[in-house]
Amino acid sequence: MSAPSLLSEHACYGGSQRFYQHDSLETSGAMKFSVFVPPQARSERVPVLFFLSGLTCSEETFPIKSHAQKLAAELGLMLVSPDTSPREPRIAGDADTWDFGYGAGFYVDAIQTPWAKHYRMYSYVTRELPALISAYLPMRPGAMGIFGHSMGGHGALICALRNPGLYKSVSAFAPISAPSQCPWGQKAFKNYLGGDGQLWREYDATELVSRGAYPGPILIDQGSADKFLSEQLMPEKFAAAAARVGQRLELRSQQGYDHGYYFIQTFMADHLRHHAVQLK
Repeated sequence: MSAPSLLSEHACYGGSQRFYQHDSLETSGAMKFSVFVPPQARSERVPVLFFLSGLTCSEETFPIKSHAQKLAAELGLMLVSPDTSPREPRIAGDADTWDFGYGAGFYVDAIQTPWAKHYRMYSYVTRELPALISAYLPMRPGAMGIFGHSMGGHGALICALRNPGLYKSVSAFAPISAPSQCPWGQKAFKNYLGGDGQLWREYDATELVSRGAYPGPILIDQGSADKFLSEQLMPEKFAAAAARVGQRLELRSQQGYDHGYYFIQTFMADHLRHHAVQLK
């Protein structure tokens, strides 16, 4: 594993906001990610919290729009946000639509041609990127959490539910909670995974939680004015499955909030504190 290249670094709340690039074995190409390193990391290893972004976003979206760094600096949390798909080499048709392909990796390991060689975002997020952070940044061993928004909320939930020993905390903003049952998820799963419904279920948070509870509490925030709520997100399906297995879940409906980053900014502090309790 080679060291990532530092693309830029910016002083931020006593720590530093950094942007990196590296050659990924999982995606067979260059990948970028962002890292906020809190001031505590100068003298000790710190917990790391991964944020998975939504459709059309990149590694820059979360650090620019979330307003998370100030409290992360106070809590001593390292924040890592990867890109949402491979960016090179380009694949024919990868940008034909905004909700599939380029910027829309859906955090699955594709098995369909031509996506299978490069679109391995699940393995990238759960294996390669954590190993890279552990090797080259001051991460505290065994103190890793994950959260995300929309497509990234889906990603955070499935990563934690499938790897409860790896992630000590999990939360989500407006996650795609039952992707097998919504247009965004069905489009992505059909093209990345093919027609095998059993494989789809391995990447569906509602299906995964129905098999057994994640050992810790899960926090989900959902805006009541989110235009994607009923057709694409379906948090009620996840909540019903969680209730059946006794999953500790706090699903909060935030009145008047939509799907965007003003919503995320408003409740970011609650999520960071949720993770800090579990990670420390």
